[in-house]
Amino acid sequence: MKLMNVKNVEGLFQVIDSCKGRVELVTGEGDRLNLKSKLSQYVSLTKLFNDTTIPELELVAYDPEDTRKLIDFMTGGNT
Repeated sequence: MKLMNVKNVEGLFQVIDSCKGRVELVTGEGDRLNLKSKLSQYVSLTKLFNDTTIPELELVAYDPEDTRKLIDFMTGGNT
C-alpha cells in the first residue's frame, strides 16, 4: 500500500509498533526494510527522508489486522 504526504511520522511508527506482524518499507530500489525494527525505523528516517513530510511511502503489511490499522491511520487524518 502507498501512503502519500505523511506528516505524522511519529504517529505512523506508533501504529507500526502496535502491529502484530511484519511491516516492511519498500525502497525505490525494491529493497524491503522491516519497520518493526527500531534500527530500520531510524535508518529509513535519516537516509530516505530529509524533512518532516514523507511525500510517498510504500508499505507491506502481512497481517490483515495490521493492514486495517494502517488504513485507519491514513484515513483518520493523522498522515
